[in-house]
Amino acid sequence: MKNNAVATTLAIFKREFLSYFNSPVLYVIVVIFLLATMGFTFFFGRFLDSDNASLTQTFFFWHPWIYLVLGPAVGMRLWSEEHRLGTIELLMTMPLSPWQAIVGKFIAAALVWAIGLALTFSIVITVSWLGDPDPGPMITGYVASYLYALGCLAVTSAASAYTRSQVVCFIVSVALCILLTLIGFPGIVDSVVRTLPSSLENTVRFVSYLSFMDHFYEMSKGIFVIRDVLYFVSVIVVGLVITHMGLRSKRA
Repeated sequence: MKNNAVATTLAIFKREFLSYFNSPVLYVIVVIFLLATMGFTFFFGRFLDSDNASLTQTFFFWHPWIYLVLGPAVGMRLWSEEHRLGTIELLMTMPLSPWQAIVGKFIAAALVWAIGLALTFSIVITVSWLGDPDPGPMITGYVASYLYALGCLAVTSAASAYTRSQVVCFIVSVALCILLTLIGFPGIVDSVVRTLPSSLENTVRFVSYLSFMDHFYEMSKGIFVIRDVLYFVSVIVVGLVITHMGLRSKRA
């Protein structure tokens, strides 16, 4: 039974992963991602003018803002496309559990982001050639970046399960990802704390702890804290659970 479930999940994964390569959307998104990361790094981050052989402020700093748009762009087709084509009913009546479909499709989209990040490895070669960087922050930076992308992807998966329109899914997902980013932005948190009564400060601080940004920057600096990894894993799990709830409601 377990082998059967794995085989079914892999079949869903293969179908979804290959569908990305059959669509020009994947190539456009990957090219935009590469142009955006390199453009921000070399032009806005002024990488070549920096005497510091570090990628924290010049490269990884921009990733969350790029994922706010490109993360939903990759994930908006996960379930909205199935709704639009009418294949969601067929998929849900096949001898597979919703979880097998959810995990298979999510891993396929996650692998797309792994490929996108792998293609930026030239920046690591450049940094290593120009200086003697500490590999620790680069490794944790890539881990943090990938987890951030998967967090945005999980949010988009959840939104996609409830709408037939990719455009609506994209807009809702971008809004949610922006919210989950800005609630931990230091300037915004400090402004809210000054505005609200002091008795609510702990509540505001707790809400800010739920921000993607709060957990991303610690790792991007080379500080590998297990609770930050667990946070993003929790976001992914919650996103997939909400996706499951949405699909079950369609199946009922």
